Amino acid sequence: MKPERADAARNRTKVLAAAADLFAAKDPRAVTMDDIAKAAGVGRGTLYRRYPDVASIAVALLDEHETALQQGLMSGPPPLGPGAPPAERLAAFYTAMADLLETHGHLALATETGGRRFEIGAYGFWRAHVLSLLRAASVPAPEALADTLLAPLAPEVFTYQRAQGLSLEEVKTALTRLTTVLISS
Repeated sequence: MKPERADAARNRTKVLAAAADLFAAKDPRAVTMDDIAKAAGVGRGTLYRRYPDVASIAVALLDEHETALQQGLMSGPPPLGPGAPPAERLAAFYTAMADLLETHGHLALATETGGRRFEIGAYGFWRAHVLSLLRAASVPAPEALADTLLAPLAPEVFTYQRAQGLSLEEVKTALTRLTTVLISS
């Protein structure tokens, strides 16, 4: 892979900063490529050369946060990382995801529009993690449950719950309760 040109790196930085500001300022699903190009001070061609759509920009912004969580799941301390019983790990995953959505939910909303949620690489990772926990707990039909257990973590659901006045702690408690009902330690 050849190194990024200095002007391309500057434009990428401007685009990501402008997009982050726009996503934070209004509903990210309403942000357009034109909005981002104007806010970044770059041409549409420059923008489209690197990013085919708004969701791709949001994915780039969200990636580092999701990668950190993935590292915690694979090699972090228990209960998020290996070494804890499946129910505790699933509860820790829910808690970590709720924290991620609390801080970066606006980006997740921009990345996971409609069926695209299932195409995002992070979703595949989350699904594989939940499946492995369900299998470790010998839960019947884990493939049928994995997406159901990820549904409460959809950005639209989380945002709706918070807008209805549920506190972050109430959401986390409900998700943790779900794990204890489903999986016995």
